[in-house]
Amino acid sequence: MNIYFDCDYTLITWDGKLRPKVEDTFRKLKEDGHDIYVWSGVGIRWLEVRRHNLEQYVTDCFHKPLFDYERKMQEFGVDPRPDIIIDDYLEITRFFGGIRITPYVYEKLDDRDMDKVYQFISSVSSNQRPDFTLNS
Repeated sequence: MNIYFDCDYTLITWDGKLRPKVEDTFRKLKEDGHDIYVWSGVGIRWLEVRRHNLEQYVTDCFHKPLFDYERKMQEFGVDPRPDIIIDDYLEITRFFGGIRITPYVYEKLDDRDMDKVYQFISSVSSNQRPDFTLNS
């Protein structure tokens, strides 16, 4: 599956701190055969991917459309199409399919949302219905 992760407030805080368990989750997703993409409404974020040593897991980075999703995806050259979106922005997860993750604004070392993200993706990719809500 093509898994698209938002960057700001999904993977990193406002000041660039990485959310707990991101690298572990990315590693497991790659081992499971998924392709991981990072996108952001403020542009291509390879700098942040490299800063956190995640480039070995990330297939590509894109500029994320914030409106008029289909047209903007073509304009920005986003390919392949996302199968699952992980984002703190509800509207884009509703449009493409995926889950809204709790915004990670400030460092919170006990945050375990990435464990839930991995469980969700594993359930969806094996055609099972997830038995939890992420924002509970």
